[in-house]
Order: sequence, then C-alpha cells, then structure tokens
Amino acid sequence: MVAANLVEVFTSIQGEGPYTGVRQVFIRLSGCNLSCRYCDTDCAFGQYFRVETSPGSGRFTSLPNPAETDTVAGIITDAVSAAAVHSISLTGGEPLLQPEFISQLGSVLKAEGFRIYLETNGTLPEELAEVMPVIDIISMDIKLPDTSGYDDLWDRHAEFLKKSAEKEVFVKVVVSSETKDSVLIKTCNLIREVDHRIPLIIQPVTPHQGLPVRPMSIVALMELQEKALQYISDVRVIPQVHKFMGQL
Repeated sequence: MVAANLVEVFTSIQGEGPYTGVRQVFIRLSGCNLSCRYCDTDCAFGQYFRVETSPGSGRFTSLPNPAETDTVAGIITDAVSAAAVHSISLTGGEPLLQPEFISQLGSVLKAEGFRIYLETNGTLPEELAEVMPVIDIISMDIKLPDTSGYDDLWDRHAEFLKKSAEKEVFVKVVVSSETKDSVLIKTCNLIREVDHRIPLIIQPVTPHQGLPVRPMSIVALMELQEKALQYISDVRVIPQVHKFMGQL
C-alpha cells in the first residue's frame, strides 16, 4: 500500500476556473517544486494532516502522516457518495510530486464512481504520464514570469499541455498589474499550438498580506481578454470565488 504526506482533506465549493461552484472533496498533498511570489497556500510537510469532520463545518480532526491510500479512500467514501460531489480534487502544493499515491488512490476512487480532478502547476510531464489513466479533468497552471517569478518553464509547460490534451484540460494564468501583453500572447500561442479550443482562464491575483504584486484593474483585465481572444477561442476572466465566500 502506497502512502503520502497530506495537508488536509475537506469538502468545499470549487472556486477557480470553469468548474467554479461545483461541490468537491479536496485532498491537499504536501510539498511543491515551485515557490511562486503570489502563493497563499500552506503546503509544508507536517507530522499530521487534518480531516474535516463534516462537510463545510470548518471543524477538523488530526491524523498522522504519511497516510496510506486505503485510509484516505475510506475517509472520502465514509463522508460522501460519488453522487453527492462533482469530483475529487487533488491539489497542493503540487500533487504530482507523489504520483504513485495518486495512481493507487485514483484507481480505488474511480472504482467507487468518483471522478478525479487534478490541480497542477503544469511542470512535471513525466509524472503526469504516470497518473493519466486515473485522471478525468486537468486544471493546469501556466506560470507567467512577471507574477510567479519563474521564466524558464515554457518548454515544460508546452510538453505538459501536449500530454494533458488526451483528457479534458483547461489552462489558468494568474495575472497582476505587472503582467505584460507579450507574456500573455506567448501563453496563447503555446495553447494554440496544441488546440485553440482549450479554455484559458485569466485569474486576477487575490490580494493578501505581504503580496509583492498589485492586482490588475478591470479595464486592463478586459483588454487582456480581448487580446487573448485573437489567438484562442475560449478566454474567461474568473477570480478566486472561494476567497470571497470565505471558504477553504
């Protein structure tokens, strides 16, 4: 049995991308291979992970890390049925740092009728290939240099998106007042080379304490969207709705 280090397991409303508003069980895995400037998520390794005691309650109990796949699958199947949630969101951090766990857990959950939704920074194409048989939907970030602080991920993003296109996939970019048109156009061209119909979600950076970049104005966001629509056919501006709702 494979085990993984987790941060938390909880039920909430998806707050990002085209599936905003659907009900999901979130499994947040520890660790990330990046450290983006705007990140507001604690995904550090810990001795324990927390499990919500009832959906949406905000009350948690603690269990020891690492957690085996049958333990995590049991937590989920005891709490909800496949009919009660849209999907199981594997998030982080970067969940693909623990691909063997994802493959095994995904197989168990899919046998119970659950769909698997992967939230990823889109930089680990080899690990993605390992888990593809159990994934249904891929939410892939493209890390823009002016917001994330990384400028050497384009080739990895391109390879990752080509592999992702075997499944349902959409791309998300976090933008700020520093985002340049040229960077967004480079993103659009990367998407178009795979499939111009892949949705692009422009996500305004969410202000939080210590954020080193400033949010973009609504006028600038609409101008950015207009430019992107010249290259690909589905471009949406969607903020982090769960933050406004006060949800995890």
